[in-house]
Amino acid sequence: MLRIIAHAALLAGALALGACGFADSRAPVPEFMRMKEAEQPLPEPPPDVKRVVREQIDVVFLTTSYPREVQVASPHHEVRGPGWTACVRAQLTSATGTTLGPQTYIVTITGGRVIDRRRAEAEDTCGTETYEPI
Repeated sequence: MLRIIAHAALLAGALALGACGFADSRAPVPEFMRMKEAEQPLPEPPPDVKRVVREQIDVVFLTTSYPREVQVASPHHEVRGPGWTACVRAQLTSATGTTLGPQTYIVTITGGRVIDRRRAEAEDTCGTETYEPI
C-alpha cells in the first residue's frame, strides 16, 4: 500500500513540474518560463473588390457560366482572420444553356486575391447590400 502512495506522489510531482513547461504568457511564473505571446497580424486595408473580381472572374464564376452584369458590394472584415469578404452577384447561364438568373456568391479576399468563394445563403447579409457594377 505504501508503494502505491509513493508512486502516486511521484506521479503528482512529475505532473506539477511538467506543467511549468507549458505556462502561457499570463501565468504567475518567472518571465523566462512563460511562452511568448503570438504577434497579431496587422489588419489588411480594404481591397478594391471591383478590380479583384474583374481580374479573377474565373475564380469566382465558371467560365462556362458566362457571367454577365457582374456587381459587387462593399467589403466587410472577415469575422475570423485578417481577410475581407464581399458579396458578388451576376447573371449566369447553366450547363444546358438556360438562364439561371441572378446568382449571389460570397468571396473571401486575402492579400488582394480571391482565396475562397461560396454561394450566398439566406442568413447572409447579401440581400441587404448595395451593389455596383464592375
